[in-house]
Amino acid sequence: MSEATGGYGRGRDRDEEGRARSARPRDGLGRPLPYGAPGVARQPEGVVRAPGETVREAQRLLDAGMPFHAHEVFEDAWKSGPGGERELWQGLAQLAVGLTHAARGNATGGARLLRRGAGRVAGYADGGGETYGVDVPGLVAWAEELAGRVGPGVADGTAPPDAAAEAPRLTGGRGGADRRTAD
Repeated sequence: MSEATGGYGRGRDRDEEGRARSARPRDGLGRPLPYGAPGVARQPEGVVRAPGETVREAQRLLDAGMPFHAHEVFEDAWKSGPGGERELWQGLAQLAVGLTHAARGNATGGARLLRRGAGRVAGYADGGGETYGVDVPGLVAWAEELAGRVGPGVADGTAPPDAAAEAPRLTGGRGGADRRTAD
């Protein structure tokens, strides 16, 4: 049922090509807001970027506390890039969505996606393919640590993690160092 029209199918929000696409504004974590509410600009779909540009744009969005939007950047890369890189970009997208779900308070879904994304990118750790400077071992460790922490933390009443504070460093190593100092 379309909230905009109160009916089914007819009057649905559509994009320029006629595909169904909600025009509802979204918050920084991609959650729909009421029509007319101020929202965060969406990432344009289908943008073809060089791999380094993809990583830089996704990092900018992660640092801004917008992992849902970073996921969309990675999604463009997996759809437009070579098939041999699909697992890398899909895994990175799943890590971003895992952080999104955790920050939204969906501890179970967040932990599951973080682990699934870590599993996908882990194959690139030891020469499994081009990584474009992405610190795969650091991201796998980050994802496993956060997944282990968010499930029980959110379930026992602890506030969901802050997406910007928990955002990983995609390049340059994360290790035990503060991510803001690792360039």
